[in-house]
Amino acid sequence: MRLANRGQTIGRVDVSEPASISSGIAERYATAIFAISKESKSLAKLETNLNDLAQALDDSADLRALISSPVVTRDEQGAVMAAIGKKMKLVPEMQNGLGLMAEKRRLFVLPQLVARLRAMIAEDKGEVSAEVTSAKALTKAQADKLAKTLKERVGKDVKINATVDESLIGGLVVKVGSKMIDTSIRSKLNSLQNSMKEVG
Repeated sequence: MRLANRGQTIGRVDVSEPASISSGIAERYATAIFAISKESKSLAKLETNLNDLAQALDDSADLRALISSPVVTRDEQGAVMAAIGKKMKLVPEMQNGLGLMAEKRRLFVLPQLVARLRAMIAEDKGEVSAEVTSAKALTKAQADKLAKTLKERVGKDVKINATVDESLIGGLVVKVGSKMIDTSIRSKLNSLQNSMKEVG
């Protein structure tokens, strides 16, 4: 019995570890890019760059595959990111950061880097950044109403960073800092499915 328990402890895998490693890597790059951009007074341009990069990540399955593929070489990743940087007119701090990330095989944290930099810029402006995922694109009226509701809850102006994920079916997933509100139909169906498994 003692050996079985010991084996379970040794065999247990902490699934949060890869996520915390990714967020730690993203945090280091974000801190450096933010500090240099603030010093060179290019935060407004960086914010525009981040919106463009977030849109590109949402729209392009090829880009998402490129940043996470172990098959694509460092040089190939670097060349693609340099071309993207030139086409999007990324600020030098962001271009250099992406080049270094490609060289160090760290591009897989690009979505977390974008989210972290957005949050840092919002904080610098006295705002709070909210990552909002919905099944359909939010209208301006919906985004404004959501921002107003969130402002009442957090006590600060809220900048909405919206993305679309049709797999949610309906509803929203809202993340403000470390807090997450999931009202998606997918989440409700998953909960229902889990409760039915427990009954059966």
